[in-house]
This record gives sequence, C-alpha cells and structure tokens, in this order.
Amino acid sequence: MISRKERTSSEVSDWLEGEGAGAVQVERIVARLEKLELLDDERFALLFAEGKREQAGWGAERIEEALLARGIEPGLAREAAASGELDELERAVELLGEREHDLEDPKARQRALGLLARRGFSADDAYEAIRLARRRAA
Repeated sequence: MISRKERTSSEVSDWLEGEGAGAVQVERIVARLEKLELLDDERFALLFAEGKREQAGWGAERIEEALLARGIEPGLAREAAASGELDELERAVELLGEREHDLEDPKARQRALGLLARRGFSADDAYEAIRLARRRAA
C-alpha cells in the first residue's frame, strides 16, 4: 500500500483494520513504519499541500479540509495548508487570469468569487484577488 504512493498513518491504520488486523497489530505496524520513516504524516501533509496548490490550484482552506479528511491532525493540517500562503493571493489572481473573466461585469465577478471559493480560497483573498486582477487588466 505505501510503496505505490505516500499515505497517512490514519489511511494505513484503516486499511490494516479492513484487512482484519487487530488494534494492537495496527498500532505496532504503524509505529514500526513511522520509525523506519516509511510513514510520516508531516511529510505527507507538506507534499500533499504543495501538489494541490501547484497542480490543482487549491487554496489553503480546501487543502486543510482535505488533509483533515485524510486523518491528519488539525494543527499539522493547518500548518501544511498555510505553508504556501505567501503566494496564495498571487495564485488566485493567476487562476482568474487563466479563466479570462470580464471582472468589470458584476455577474462575472460573482462567478469568479464562486470559482475561488470552490478552490478553497478565503473570502478575503478572493475579493482581494478580484480587485488586483481588475487593476492589472485596466
């Protein structure tokens, strides 16, 4: 399971339980994999966040939500999602540029806000990105 792609401790635990391993066995196996550094939730979270930011254009909120769903502890999920926030606003502006919205049109701005919200950008970043994109287009 872990040889094909990076997994979280929670995903491995769930899989082992599904395969019939008892709680004590699961705990031992996961601890051993962590000790051998074959399983590392921090590494997973940072790689996942970077990949989703760069390849899928996700914002911090959506990344954090996905990490939580994969069993990453809340503090680590928040930290990994925020690790790229310095360029979060710029990514939102780039995404708007790729979509070529006419941001002078109120309906187009609403669609742009919806797009950014679905991608997991905060409302503040979405509004600021639209403002910056409008300024750059002018």
